[in-house]
Amino acid sequence: MQNLDPRSIILLAGIMAVLMSVVLFFLRRNYPPSIKGLTEWAAAPALVFVSTLLLGSRGEIPDFLSIVVGNTVLLVGLTVLYFGSQRFFGLAPSVRLWSGAVLAGVAVLVWTHVEPHYGNRVLVMALLMSLISFSHLRLLLLHGARGFATYLTALALLIQTIAQAYRFAAALGAPADDTLLLLSPAQTVLVTTYAICMMMVTIGVILMATEKLRAEFEHLASHDSLTGALTRRALIDACEQELERGRRKQHPMSLLMLDLDHFKAINDTHGHLVGDRVLVEFVARVTALLRRPDHFGRFGGEEFVALLPETSPAEAMIVAERIRFEVAAAPQPACTVSIGAASSDADDTSLDTLLARADAALYEAKAAGRNCIRQAA
Repeated sequence: MQNLDPRSIILLAGIMAVLMSVVLFFLRRNYPPSIKGLTEWAAAPALVFVSTLLLGSRGEIPDFLSIVVGNTVLLVGLTVLYFGSQRFFGLAPSVRLWSGAVLAGVAVLVWTHVEPHYGNRVLVMALLMSLISFSHLRLLLLHGARGFATYLTALALLIQTIAQAYRFAAALGAPADDTLLLLSPAQTVLVTTYAICMMMVTIGVILMATEKLRAEFEHLASHDSLTGALTRRALIDACEQELERGRRKQHPMSLLMLDLDHFKAINDTHGHLVGDRVLVEFVARVTALLRRPDHFGRFGGEEFVALLPETSPAEAMIVAERIRFEVAAAPQPACTVSIGAASSDADDTSLDTLLARADAALYEAKAAGRNCIRQAA
């Protein structure tokens, strides 16, 4: 550490930042567009790299470039990183607010360049960097998933906030002469802390993007890509688990098998795009009528199954009638639904038995003229 002066640490931080920028750039190219914010996350470390080159070249290039431009690019990089996190969580970036804050900081930087004063420059930089880090930390705590990636990123931002707050307090009595590159324990610790925290944040956002990608793959594996309902396999798994739980606790379980009436005619008359929209709206309407513990899945084509845990036969008929009425009241193109209901009992040794009884009740509803409900014996 004795031979590692602040200039070297700043340049090392820039090298680490640009390497992380390359990683994030390739993630952006290969990840689905549903994962937002990767463009900003990739651009931010690259901006930090440019700023470290300028800041680390103090004395080798004009002071305006190393002081004003270098600090400005650093502020922009940290702000863009924050914007990326806002987009990642589905929020609109607060561009107007932080653009104004950065422009105010630039004005002070220009003033301290014209009237050189190191302490005033550190005050404004430490204040803005601590505010950005704190806002970023607050965003993660409010919207981030509870997991290692979020906690790692939040920890780095917390340390950065505390370090910059300390730097702000220390700058209150700082001299006018420039002491950034002076070799001192406090200066070395602050610059090293910044470098480590920046690396931790970039690693953290990479892990956050990876976790979100994995969650999307898991969702796609268990949900129908068109309607968002559970897939047949996922629903069967949920039904088997609930049937076993019902046996242990002696609670009833009901199934509703639903089939959209004359759905082929809708496709033939209005086209498959309209047919797809009818399916999506049907699932949305039915899901809105179900409870949180209930499950709704697509068995194939226009046939769906609703799993109703701890639901008696009479209660299942009430739910089925609500669904039938809601679907029939939907706007054009007109569509109705036939429903077969079945509830578990002691004789149901497997899920297939229960599904067979619900399917038989569904065919009875179709034979009775459709747009009606039948309950299995």
